[in-house]
Order: sequence, then structure tokens, then C-alpha cells
Amino acid sequence: MVWINAVLQGVLLGGLYALFAAGLSLMFGVMRFVNIAHGDFIVVGAYLILTFVISWGLNPIIGVALVLILMAAAGYLNQRFVLNRVLGKDILPPILVTFGLSIIVQNGLLELFSADSRKLPTGTWETSSLALTDQIAVGLLPFLMFLTAVGVIAAMQFVFYRSALGRMLRATSDDPEIVPLMGGNNARIFAIATALASLVVGIAGIWLAMKTNFDPAAGPARLLFAFEAVIIGGLGNIWGTLLGGIILGVAQTVGAQIDAGYQILAGHLVFLLLLVLRPKGLLPKVSH
Repeated sequence: MVWINAVLQGVLLGGLYALFAAGLSLMFGVMRFVNIAHGDFIVVGAYLILTFVISWGLNPIIGVALVLILMAAAGYLNQRFVLNRVLGKDILPPILVTFGLSIIVQNGLLELFSADSRKLPTGTWETSSLALTDQIAVGLLPFLMFLTAVGVIAAMQFVFYRSALGRMLRATSDDPEIVPLMGGNNARIFAIATALASLVVGIAGIWLAMKTNFDPAAGPARLLFAFEAVIIGGLGNIWGTLLGGIILGVAQTVGAQIDAGYQILAGHLVFLLLLVLRPKGLLPKVSH
């Protein structure tokens, strides 16, 4: 039962990693570049919900809505006025710019909030659990987090493959040079894609704040987990991010069950093994 419980907790943890990875996967699928500041923006979302709910005393629902609106707007503006200027066939300029953004965000958070570790109190949610059997129970918070991940990824899949916006995003992803000839605007479409990705980043940041402690330097580790989940699942495959997150989460919880010091290492080793065996990931992107 101990091992079954470890696997179950790993699956639920995978939901959080999937949320970390979903926005990154969307941006790569549409624009073919990895945002180095992705993890730092997740931390920004965590600090925003902490500020709105704890410092300002807003209703949590209002706080969540404000975080999502601000993150989506910031993503749109960042892509429209900064990242679009450096996108092109050379992948290096976007990487350098987002690396600079990462440094700026980390130092800005450090100035505003200090280096102290923070966490959003969740009251009874943190201690409540759902009993599956007499010996196995799951925490309410991780369970809701996993359901959120499934819902977000299902919504992204619907938008990407069943909507007019999704058709524009896929057309831009497949051949960005043809889209302007058909009357499309690549800069605007890229900005919309980043706004959607940033909305998901905001959701991930909210759950990060409720799930665990965080500080201004926590972003790179979140980026690493997101990147590993995306690679394991398959670049550009939205549902693949959920599978990648679950595999990463299970590897970590099983590793921790063997020895507490193996938790993070076990996840990295599984990532390396799968990268060697399936370089394109378990569910590589397919054409639609």
C-alpha cells in the first residue's frame, strides 16, 4: 500500500507539473521557441495571488480573476512589443531576451518581496482528504489541482483544434510565411497565443502558491520541471504535457519513497532515460 500511495501522490503531483508545462508547450507549438523566463512568470502569478488575497484582503475569487487578467494582458503586451521584435529563423535572440527577462523578474521580485519564502494559506483545504479505501486517501488540494490541470489541458485542446482561433494558431505554426499572404497578422496571432499561455501560467502560479513555499529564485526550478514534462510528453503535444507531468511526478514520489534525497534526482534520471530512448517524446506532435 505504501508504494501504491506513492504512485498515487505522484500522479496528483504530475497535475501541477502539467500546469507548469502547458503554457510552455503552447508557445513552443505555435512559435517554436522556449521562454527561459517561463518559470519566473509562474512565480509572479504566485506573488500576485498572495498580494491580492493576503496583503490587500480581496475575496479569493476576485484575486484569482485579477491574476488571470493581469497575466494574460502582460503576456500579450510582452509578446507584441518585445518578443515579436526578436522572433525569426535564428533561435538565439528570443532565448537571450527571455533570459534577460528572467533576471529582471527575479531581481524585481527580490526588491519587492525580499528573499523570504512565502506560501498562500489554504485553511482546511490543506488538511482535508478524500478516502479511496481504508488505507489510501488523497489530499483535497492535490486532487483539485489535478482536476484543474485536466480541465485546463482539455480547454486548450478544444481551443487549438476546434475553434477559429485554433485554426489561425495552427496555420501560423505550420507556415508563418504564408499567413500574411492570406490576410493574417503573425504579430497579433503570436501575441494572442502568448496571452493564452500566460493565462495558464497564472493558473499554475496560483496553485504553486497554495501547494508549496516559493521565493523570488524559485522560477528556474519550475522551468526545469516544465521543460522536462514537455520533452517527455512530446514537443507541441498538449495532452503529452499531462503524461509527462505524471511520469515526472511519479518518478519523484517513488524516488522519495526509496530515499528522501532521491526525489528530484529520480525525476531527472527518468527524464534522461526517456530522452535517450524516445528523443521526440512519448506522444510526439502529429499533424491535423
